[in-house]
Amino acid sequence: MTTAAATGSASSRTLAHPEPGEIRLEGVLHALADPMRMRVVRDLAREEGADGLSCSYFDLPVTKSTCTHHFRVLRESGVIRQIYRGTTKLNVLRRADLDVLFPGLLDSVLSAAARQADRLGAEG
Repeated sequence: MTTAAATGSASSRTLAHPEPGEIRLEGVLHALADPMRMRVVRDLAREEGADGLSCSYFDLPVTKSTCTHHFRVLRESGVIRQIYRGTTKLNVLRRADLDVLFPGLLDSVLSAAARQADRLGAEG
């Protein structure tokens, strides 16, 4: 796994991320199977042009410790990259890595999630 230090970050705080070759389909699918994690991924996909979204951007109806768990699962599965900017932890979707490893998967899952939200009348 890489760390922020290994990738040239000036921050002394580092988080482990899997290298692209370490990302497994079953891990990605597991991460995306949870409704709260899927909500995070959908938000990140909508805001892909941004430099990343802070954890506080996401208004998840769970405790802070559960929120932390969800972000860790997404990071450790290779779905997101988390980067410290000062004391803020920013989250970025690893779309390029996922698209190379599993072409069409992310777009298909995001499209299916949007259709399901429309069908159920849930907020997108």
